[in-house]
Amino acid sequence: MNDIPRAARVYIGCALLGAGACVLPALRPGAAVPWSTVLLLAGLYALCELPARCRLVGRALGGSVPMGVGSFFPVLLAAALLLPPAAAALVALPGSLVARVDRPPVAPRRAWRAASTALAVWGAARTAVLLGGPAALDHGPAAPDLPRALLPAGAAALAFCLALTALDGGIRATADGLPLRTAWRGLLGRALAPHTVHGLAGLMMAVLWRSAYGPLAALFVLLPMYISCWVFAQYHRERAAHQATIRALVQAVDIKDHYTRGHSERVGHASVLIARELGMPEDRLDVVRFAGILHDVGKLGVPTRVLRKDGPLTAEERRIIELHPEYGHEMVRGIGFLGEARSAILHHHERMDGNGYPYGLQGEQIPEFARVVAVADAFDAMTSTRSYSRARPVPTAVAELQRCAGTHFDPRMVAALVRALDRHGWQPATTADETSPSPSRPEQVPPPRGPLPTHPRERT
Repeated sequence: MNDIPRAARVYIGCALLGAGACVLPALRPGAAVPWSTVLLLAGLYALCELPARCRLVGRALGGSVPMGVGSFFPVLLAAALLLPPAAAALVALPGSLVARVDRPPVAPRRAWRAASTALAVWGAARTAVLLGGPAALDHGPAAPDLPRALLPAGAAALAFCLALTALDGGIRATADGLPLRTAWRGLLGRALAPHTVHGLAGLMMAVLWRSAYGPLAALFVLLPMYISCWVFAQYHRERAAHQATIRALVQAVDIKDHYTRGHSERVGHASVLIARELGMPEDRLDVVRFAGILHDVGKLGVPTRVLRKDGPLTAEERRIIELHPEYGHEMVRGIGFLGEARSAILHHHERMDGNGYPYGLQGEQIPEFARVVAVADAFDAMTSTRSYSRARPVPTAVAELQRCAGTHFDPRMVAALVRALDRHGWQPATTADETSPSPSRPEQVPPPRGPLPTHPRERT
């Protein structure tokens, strides 16, 4: 634990002491603990967590084992409804201790996981007892009283969620040195919906456990949970592959043309700000971000001598530069997940008055994403400082966009960017090459009228 801050070590130690105090009543001689249920549930939870620990099993299951610490919380919530609080806390320990840990130090992370999970289960079980959950499940010889059990089950799931998020926020604050407000920000919102679903699944497990069908029937609840977790993990794995593809393409462009270093990410960010102001749904926001990030990917097809040439370009070299949208479109044509982003890459240099390139589209003929990216691209170009151009202040850049709205840019997109900047602000960027200007390359100050092009060699 040498690389763990002292405050975090103290915090973990306190959590371990708290977890020990929670489980101690179940270990006292003569305690009325249904050990068969405890052992079955604890073994089931540990068994569920083991495949993620074993890489061989993971490969046997197709290379994807989504069983993380949250995947089988229904088992713990079922324990919270079926067992006394101290016994329910015991159920969490074996699975938490054998679960996979991806980053060192392993021992403190396992100890923290076991302690925090045990404390959360104890809190959930205590809440269920106070609201009569066990009584609703032990409804005599008849089936469990499901309607009566809904309230304690929901409250137990909420207590479990609150306890885990509070503890996780504390460890983030002590281990990462974050302010308390920052450490807890967003944790509850992200956890509430999944834990509610886990609570309902845990209630189903508990009801079936207490029914005439017994514990074996309760296991069937885990099958849809496993399938949903597997699908969720596949989605995230696919999303990570998409992100890796985007990063590789952007890095390749950055290496070839230093002008774009950081520019692509900022254009992606500004594109999302515009799209959000336009009310685009979340699934389109990801695509418009890809469009902004990859809008200059076609520069990979432009000769490096042209991209890095000092001084003015010839007419032929300018024609080569103006081919980069078509090059980019060809490069990403087969990447299905980019969707509408592909047309934005092709058309982001079109103008509303039809004087753009490569096809001279005008007005509504230009795809919506291309009109978004065109505004974001020009705005970042005007507000970025480089060795050959000084940045314009944000208000000046905005005024220039507004002046050119209707001719160069879609007025709707410009107005959306203005609203977004009023709401969120903008941090002007400085690229790496500002600190080492080339003596052979004269500074190119943008003219007082007319928008700054996205690249000095793209001027027509």
